[in-house]
This record gives sequence, C-alpha cells and structure tokens, in this order.
Amino acid sequence: MQPFLQTLGISHPILQAPMAGVSTPELAAAVSNAGGLGAIGLGPYSPQKAAEKIQQTRALTQHPFNVNVFCHQPAVADAQREDTWLNFLAPYFSELGATPPQTLHEPYPSFLGNREMLEMLLQEKPAVVSFHFGLPNQATINALKNAGITLIATATTPEEAKSAEEAGMDALIAQGIEAGGHRGVFVPEEDREIGTLALVRLLCCQSNLPIIAAGGIMDGAGIHAALSLGASAVQMGTAFILCPESAADENYRKALKSEHAHNTAVTANISGRPARGISNRFYTDLNHNAPTRPDYPICYSAGKALANASSTADSDSFAVQWAGQGAPLCRALPAAELITTLVAELEATK
Repeated sequence: MQPFLQTLGISHPILQAPMAGVSTPELAAAVSNAGGLGAIGLGPYSPQKAAEKIQQTRALTQHPFNVNVFCHQPAVADAQREDTWLNFLAPYFSELGATPPQTLHEPYPSFLGNREMLEMLLQEKPAVVSFHFGLPNQATINALKNAGITLIATATTPEEAKSAEEAGMDALIAQGIEAGGHRGVFVPEEDREIGTLALVRLLCCQSNLPIIAAGGIMDGAGIHAALSLGASAVQMGTAFILCPESAADENYRKALKSEHAHNTAVTANISGRPARGISNRFYTDLNHNAPTRPDYPICYSAGKALANASSTADSDSFAVQWAGQGAPLCRALPAAELITTLVAELEATK
C-alpha cells in the first residue's frame, strides 16, 4: 500500500469530495467504511452545527474522514451593489410568481479568522481537514498540524500549489476545470482554467507532496489515468451524487440521469464565485447586461432565493445542480457498492 494511503488510514486511492449541501454523514461514513476517505463540507455551518455533523459521522464509522472548510476572503457588504443586483433579478422572481428578498446577507463566514470554528476543530480532532478557496494563516495551520490532523488544500494552479506546500500542507488536491461545484481558485479573477490531467502532471513534476486528482473522474479508467500521471489518489464528487446516501433532491437526481447532464458550464452568477453545474438560465440569461455582483457569499443568498422561487414554481430554470463534465457517467449505486465497483474497474486496468 502507498505510504500516502497509510497516512490517511484508507485502503483505496479514492476520496469523496466534501460537496457542502450534498454530502451527508451517511455518505461520508459509507465511503470510509468501504475503504475510501469520506468527507463532509462544513463551510455553510456554524461551529455548533459543524461539530454535530462530525459527531454524527463518527457515530457511523470508526474510520478516518475529511472535513472541509472555506477559506475565501471575507465578503465586504455593499448595500448599493446588492440593491442593484436584486433589482436586476427582480423580473426573474416576478416571472416565477415570487418576490425577491428586500436585502441580502452573508449566509456564512469564512474560516479565515474564525476562532470559534478553529477551536471546535481542535476539540473534535477529525483525521483530515481540507481547505478550499485558499489557505488560513500560518498560526491556524500550525495549530491544526500540532493537533495531529492531516491537512490538504485545493490548488488550481502550480502557484497555488507552491503556496500550499510552503505553508505545510500534507497533500494537494489538483482541481481541474472539469470539476463540478465551486472552483477552489484562491483569486477568482485569476482563474487559469487548467484541465485536470495537465494540472496533475504539472504538480507531480513540481511538488514532493502527494497529489490528489479532482475533476471529471467517474470510473476506474479515469482513476487509472490520474494514477498513471503520478497522482497518489483521486477525489470524486459528481460520481457520488446519485448515491442514496447523498442529500441531492429528486429533481437534481433526474437532471443527472437526463440529457441535461451533458451540458455543464461554469458561472459566478449563482454565488459570486465560479462554479460548475448543469446549465440553465443562471448560466445564460443572467450574463446579459448584468451589473457587478455582490461579494461571495452575499451573492449566494440571492442565488439561493431565486433557486427556491424556481423550485416552488415547479421549474428547474434556476435550479442549483452542481456537476462536473463527467456527469453523464453517474451511477445510482449505494456508496459502498460504488467504491467496490470503482476498485474492480481500476484493477481491471492493470
């Protein structure tokens, strides 16, 4: 077994992506119990709720799992910009028979400077903590490392990877442009949109750290390709959305099983940061004559409100359905069975 897999305490080179809002303690535990590394996304939760999620997962598995936090630059409120964005969205709310919110709010804070969330992690001591959208300060990194926690950061460029390695990460997630959900790019305006396989190879040639390939990987052949380029493991998100243990609703599941899964795109219109999902009017209509968006995640409170209005109107025109470019290869299998299938497919490539 690879030293990296031993470090993580897992049998197979498969990590389930944290997927805040989609992953559940049940999904994370099922993946970990099957020999992979399950994960839960803590980004949208208060420290108290996050602790509950960790404890719920621990009650379902004795194996290691990953918890993920968001390290975006804290949002700067701008009432004028937010009002302008709401006015821009008003006709779409009206079309759906709904009223836009009167004001926007920040639905959750960044992990940056979040002392209460840090103290919770130091108390709960999950086996792995991963960072998305950037890195916390060095004191926070050192505190988590000193607690014996394995640290992993998402990187979308060699420069981000270098920063993460210098900060003391134990491994790097090479997130390609194919990946579903939010791009982990540190500075959204500087996204270079590098593909998964090219990024994996760049990082493997640059770094001494284990590299985890993420983006568009859906089956054993994809895992084999990433490992062949030097990756130590893969992280898969979209592949697990159809598992019964995920929190995806029925419309989301139907979309992934339909022709719509072939059409994904990246937009910042939903949350204020670039993210890939199944294309709909969020990705098309809102590009026309759009004003400057509010900061992430303040913008997300508008996106969520419009998505809720769309759902209430029994429409998927503004659904939020994150998915990667490999989405048509999704399989509706229990998580443990999916892991077994992936491992068998990987073995068949050898």
